[in-house]
Amino acid sequence: MGYNALLERMGAVNDLLCAGSMLSWDARTMMPPGGADTRAKQMATLKVFARNHLVADETRRLLDAAEAETANLPEDSVERTICTQVREAIDYHLRIPAELVQRRAEMGSKGQHIWAKARAEDDFAAFAPVLEATLELNREMAECIGYEEHPYDALMYRFEPGETVASLRPLFAALRAGLLPLLRAIGEKEPPRVDFLERPFPADKQLEFALNMARKLGYDTNRGRLDLTVHPFEISFTRNDVRITTRVNGEWMPKGLFGTLHEAGHAMYEQYCDPAYTRTPLATDLIGLYAVGGVSFGAHESQSRLFENQVGRSREFWELNYGELRDAFPEELAGIDAETFWRAINRVRPGLIRVESDELTYDFHIMLRVDIEAALIDGSLKVADLPEAWNAKMKEYLGLEVPSDRLGALQDVHWSSGQVGTFCNYTIGNVMAGQLFAKAKTDDRVSRGLAAADYVPLREWMTEHVHRHGRRYTREQLLERATGRGLDPVPYVEYLTAKYSAIYDL
Repeated sequence: MGYNALLERMGAVNDLLCAGSMLSWDARTMMPPGGADTRAKQMATLKVFARNHLVADETRRLLDAAEAETANLPEDSVERTICTQVREAIDYHLRIPAELVQRRAEMGSKGQHIWAKARAEDDFAAFAPVLEATLELNREMAECIGYEEHPYDALMYRFEPGETVASLRPLFAALRAGLLPLLRAIGEKEPPRVDFLERPFPADKQLEFALNMARKLGYDTNRGRLDLTVHPFEISFTRNDVRITTRVNGEWMPKGLFGTLHEAGHAMYEQYCDPAYTRTPLATDLIGLYAVGGVSFGAHESQSRLFENQVGRSREFWELNYGELRDAFPEELAGIDAETFWRAINRVRPGLIRVESDELTYDFHIMLRVDIEAALIDGSLKVADLPEAWNAKMKEYLGLEVPSDRLGALQDVHWSSGQVGTFCNYTIGNVMAGQLFAKAKTDDRVSRGLAAADYVPLREWMTEHVHRHGRRYTREQLLERATGRGLDPVPYVEYLTAKYSAIYDL
């Protein structure tokens, strides 16, 4: 009785977080600008209510009873795993004052609108006070959470448990060692032509084709929908309602297509979670207070990057699906064959914008941000000096001059929403994607499906090894169960080396 009562109480926490997610979806897709201030308070209220419901005396009483009731079950059983996760979440939140949670939520919601205006007007000074306040709130959070070596470690814990500044150093070093020589070799080669993509493609047809491809990969539109927004995202209100957004560029067609495939990968992680976990802690981030089922943000990112890149940007995919694209855009793609298109969408072109970067340069954008965030948090970098530091890192990593803050330190939404410590997830997701995809292809059913434009076997493999488990296992446990080893950058580097060697005839 205690365990079932605990589950129902955790279901109420999930309900509150899903309601907050609905307000967030509306704010980023449909809400008029004038609603920003009151919407911030509404979302903060729901998050505080969820937190208070989680740590309440009644919850702790039910947890005590549930732990006693399930004590004789195996330690790795679903029941005991849920009890352990609820206990860890309660202990975590009791270290953080409720008023700090509310201040962070309000600042995050208001900050997004201030950031959007500052970015549009290329006015870093207008955003700087918001960033100062956000960093101070995050420093307070870090002290409450606790850490052994670096305050940034505490902030990463909320998104990628177990990751630290120290653990990222060897991972980043391995990636630099593997990718920099490849990048330099490509710089000596003639780039593929892309001119045919830099022309108007009707927006409505772009959206229709992108959604068709997302469906083909496994996104269930009976439990989801696609909308337009400024910064694409996926958001779920349980596995039964998982929505994605994209943005369309009338003069660069790949943006909307691959943005959609990326978010569809996120969505499938949520849609194919075990139905038994709905409204439970295994489909709820009780630490970050999000209605998210993925075990970590990096694990979640692995699915978006895998379906966008390993599948959606592969030669095999376009050999099989290019006919549909050409049928959708017969005039725009006249005279362009599948090979030319595949090379174009994979062109390596170091750029200023993270979300528009190619696969090979993407991780350098992440290393830049992690370095800068850690320095901002420990105080070795001041907000006033951020644009200069950003520009210097871009020069160091990618050899680029940054002409404006809009294209530099103001480009990402994360800081405006209060998210500090999450950038490492993108590179961890890339590495996991390479590892999981390499393993999946050793399954004959998956490899045969990919060769026949049948993506059901791949989606089912990912569901069996990743999606269905929700938050039951840690990231490393998930990888070890699926691939036989923990996080390993070797398959990812091998994948990029093989792909770009073929494209650039290295």
